[in-house]
Amino acid sequence: MALSEGDHLPDVELETDGGGTLSAAALAGRKTVVYFYPKDDTSGCTKEALAFRDALADFTEAGVTLLGVSPDGVASHDRFKAKHALNFSLVSDPDHELAGAFGVWVEKNMYGRKYMGIERSTFLFDANGVLRRIWRKVKVPGHAAAVLEAARALD
Repeated sequence: MALSEGDHLPDVELETDGGGTLSAAALAGRKTVVYFYPKDDTSGCTKEALAFRDALADFTEAGVTLLGVSPDGVASHDRFKAKHALNFSLVSDPDHELAGAFGVWVEKNMYGRKYMGIERSTFLFDANGVLRRIWRKVKVPGHAAAVLEAARALD
């Protein structure tokens, strides 16, 4: 079951880069952007991460916590962050617990081959943990700016 606008941030506890953990309770009182991407250090995922990295000061100024989520492990996240100087948390979701809750662990089709994977998606929650905006099947160019504009509009 996929999340819909008006739903609350699921309260799961997952590992983050650097050996930390994250839960919805830790995000209380702050607008939160959760973006899902398929794999660390691949072309489109890196471009998306760099766009969010470059806009982080603007997100922070708008009172927004930014989280990237993929099925990659913590060690992979640590390498990805270090290589590209990423300045926000990356959440490890190897069992697709969060991806399943958000409805982004989906069947994909590439060159006639079907497989399960992450649908590049972004979710914007208000300071009360209520889902206010969803972007599915994200195209990377201009996406971070669109998310920032929507986050600023929540004030």
